[in-house]
Amino acid sequence: MLRQFIDTARLISAGCVLDRDASHHVLRVMRVTPGDVIEGFDGAGLVRPLRVVRVTRNEVELEPAGDSVTRLRPACALTLFVCISKGSRMDWTVEKAVETGASRIVPVLSSRTVVRLDAQDGIEKQMRWERIAREAARQCGAAWVTRIEPPLPFEASVALLVESAPVLVGALRPNTPRLRDALAAFSDRPVRAGWFVGPEGDFTPDELDRLIAAGAIPVDLGGLVLRAETAALYGLCVLGNRWL
Repeated sequence: MLRQFIDTARLISAGCVLDRDASHHVLRVMRVTPGDVIEGFDGAGLVRPLRVVRVTRNEVELEPAGDSVTRLRPACALTLFVCISKGSRMDWTVEKAVETGASRIVPVLSSRTVVRLDAQDGIEKQMRWERIAREAARQCGAAWVTRIEPPLPFEASVALLVESAPVLVGALRPNTPRLRDALAAFSDRPVRAGWFVGPEGDFTPDELDRLIAAGAIPVDLGGLVLRAETAALYGLCVLGNRWL
């Protein structure tokens, strides 16, 4: 079914007219016509079938075609802590994190992170990643849109570990247990968990020590050194397969 992100107030109303940007997407990308039914979702679990009743050059009017339904949150709320990668790689990471079920993404600026952001840059990046998350949720059928936190300095991100515990962190340190072995130690599925991925140049030894001191569980991903965005996706897939 065709899907469109619609804010909650419009989704539960007796009828609504989409704003210009949403109308453009529905008309030019989805190519809807009167009578077509789309699934509206608000990103907070609420979904509802909506029928197209009128289209103009810049507007689409919708009416309810059924009752609204609230879908449950994922069984385990996965948070991806990820050091910001350069270029389009971070956009790709956000998209794939949504598709693999991450509930939240915390973009991190560590010592070896190549990207540097001032306050305005951070706001603009967060807004861009939120748009990417909504579009990825639309395409993959998610009812809950991944929450994107503002970019945080490394120390501030470490302080968030306690609310996402257990948090596993990819580590290149010798004698680190494999990810599968670390997961085998959990007899029950946690209600929340985190996956922390370093930058392209990896964590500094001090940063990794701080993560471990804060409760993060270091794990090894095998004999190959993965790109940051690959490691992010790898960990989310493994944790999602086991706990979502």
